Amino acid sequence: MKKRKIVFIDDVPLVGCIAFGLIDRGTNVIQVRPSSACVLSCIFCSTDAGPKSKHRLCEYIVDLESLIEWFEYVVDYKGRKHIEAHIDTVGDPLTYPHIVELVQKLSEIRGVEVISMQTHGALLTERLVDELADAGLSRINLSIDALDPLLAKKLADTEWYDLERVLQVAEHIAERPDIDLLIAPVWVPGLNDQEIPKIIEYAIKIGAGKKWPPLGIQKYEAHKRGRKPRGVKPMTWRHFYRKLLELENKYKVKLILRPEDFGIHKRPMLPIIYKKGEKVLVEVIEDGWLKGELLAVDKRRMRLITVIGVHASPGTRMYVRIISNKHNLYIAEPTV
Repeated sequence: MKKRKIVFIDDVPLVGCIAFGLIDRGTNVIQVRPSSACVLSCIFCSTDAGPKSKHRLCEYIVDLESLIEWFEYVVDYKGRKHIEAHIDTVGDPLTYPHIVELVQKLSEIRGVEVISMQTHGALLTERLVDELADAGLSRINLSIDALDPLLAKKLADTEWYDLERVLQVAEHIAERPDIDLLIAPVWVPGLNDQEIPKIIEYAIKIGAGKKWPPLGIQKYEAHKRGRKPRGVKPMTWRHFYRKLLELENKYKVKLILRPEDFGIHKRPMLPIIYKKGEKVLVEVIEDGWLKGELLAVDKRRMRLITVIGVHASPGTRMYVRIISNKHNLYIAEPTV
């Protein structure tokens, strides 16, 4: 396990990089990514997170005030009404040292009506749940991938992972009237197939989903730099939805989810500043998230740009060509 560099992010644009900052996908939901780190090394992780990562070079922690300032900028653009701040990461947001303060400050922003968070819950305690709820957190999407303790440890690839404690915290969330619980297992075919019905029964039993659906079952996907458990072949979407429909009918609970189940609707997206193929002058500010990447800013300091296929020191200026710009997440390569 190679030690990675911890980078504190301040005074840079917080739109443009998938590893941290803010992501706007053209809806009323704004993804908030305050940290990139994770304490688990799940064997199916799509972002190769945790101590056993083979591809990560840096982990990032974002300055709280900068994050709020940029969030205000995005909310202003999208219109200050019916906004959901969804705190998620390429790791686990509970690694962020100011997570309660972040929720508190988000809750004070005009137009924010829902604050949700995605976590595996390994760092969650009853006390932290209470603090987050009191600060304004609306819903915790808690990933519980198995109810068998040994299988849960195997899936998390973390010996100290304590399923019993996570379940205790889940039940504490379900008991509180002011915060909702959505249990979000990743269905890894061939590994936890038998656990999915048990998790559905458990979610119903403890009273998850007071306001929103109680379950959000996720389909395992094999990503280029993600982890691929040996012998596991991802289900097709057609097969996945067919299985969910069967379980829906058996348990009489909603499992095939749609944006409207969460009040998600289209909203103007931040302008795409740079087109594919466009030549842009950038300044390197730091090593990139993954090996072989650099983190850079454009001349106007409006967007972060990930540059691949080149080595350079911070402060280096170079021209790059944009090769991807979807949702204002910019990837570029050096011009020849």
